[in-house]
Amino acid sequence: MSLSVFFSPLSPHDFTPDTGFFRSQIGASVRLFDRDFPDLEGEKPDLALFGVMDDRMAIGNLGCADGADVVRSHLYGLYQGEYTLRLADLGNIRAGETVTDTYAAVKAVCEELIKSGIVPVIIGGGQDITYAQYLAYEKLEQRVDVSIIDSKFDIDQEQTESAPLNSRTYINHIILHEPDYLFNLNNLAYQTYFVSKESIAMYDKLYFNAVRLGLIAGNVGQVEPVIRSADMVSFDLGAIRYSDAPGSAHTTVNGLFGDEACQICRYAGMSDKLTSIGFYEYNPVLDRRGQTAMLLAQMIWYFIDGFYGRKHDAPLVPKSAYITYRTSVHNDAYELVFVKSKKSDRWWMQVPYSGSKSVNERYYLVPCRYEDYQTAVSGEMPDLWWKTHQKLV
Repeated sequence: MSLSVFFSPLSPHDFTPDTGFFRSQIGASVRLFDRDFPDLEGEKPDLALFGVMDDRMAIGNLGCADGADVVRSHLYGLYQGEYTLRLADLGNIRAGETVTDTYAAVKAVCEELIKSGIVPVIIGGGQDITYAQYLAYEKLEQRVDVSIIDSKFDIDQEQTESAPLNSRTYINHIILHEPDYLFNLNNLAYQTYFVSKESIAMYDKLYFNAVRLGLIAGNVGQVEPVIRSADMVSFDLGAIRYSDAPGSAHTTVNGLFGDEACQICRYAGMSDKLTSIGFYEYNPVLDRRGQTAMLLAQMIWYFIDGFYGRKHDAPLVPKSAYITYRTSVHNDAYELVFVKSKKSDRWWMQVPYSGSKSVNERYYLVPCRYEDYQTAVSGEMPDLWWKTHQKLV
């Protein structure tokens, strides 16, 4: 089945300047679905961008269904970096007869792209579409790490499996989904006063990771390993402060700065593991002077730049390209093994599936920071190692 059945073609004149694009601008290289659907098999693209025009479950943010074309008008005027861009724009998935139809279309498209080795770049629509993005991994026979950038936890403490799915409850549906293929869930840039203590306690109980905004401010690099561990990323534009991104009903006076959002997107692009990314809740109705569309276009630019800057140093092959460090904690009860890439200076931890000290047993590779290694050398157990260990026992 051709993916073209899910998409409405674009009208290039809506976001193409009268003089056309210069050769080095993104708009000159992108393969658009205007008359003919882009070839995804012959000259296969690396990335496939598409919009999702559905905001029926975007609580309090009606209008975010119409953001993709506005973002395109800014994105395609940006200049490419030092790489050969292979980007296809598949057009827009229009709202289905029911929102479930929209989810089914997003799932089918993302699943096919990921299986083909093409990275979907989604412009929503409400953040409930994250659930459809997650469903794309159901048949891929792998455990999935999900990273969400949001000022809140979109979770309902009282929700059951039969409760409605929307932009404020989709995390429940990810956690409760059967079959269960969720390995880890990360929530980055949350603001404490927007999150109940019960939700934080639930994250701790499930050994999920949550990084509050205050820990990121001025030190955005510390979230790089968290992003590097993710198979998919969902970015709520409401996580960015109002002064930088007014084009969402959920932005507030505090939040990420625009340059921090761009840096996070670059980390996502650089991750060898990441296979899909979605940007949600952009609302052009609320966007003064197109400021948020311009920022989102630059965020996507940074993601593309990171993608073409991937180091391809995970998994750890060949061994000669890495330095291995070993230490023990808790009176030699646990041996911790760290590895550092000679190519990128990035760090990983090896966490054994059984919790044993035997170096011959299979292990799970966890991206980490140099500071985690320092913590282990000082005799303390890194929190990231322990949370991962609890999931593997």
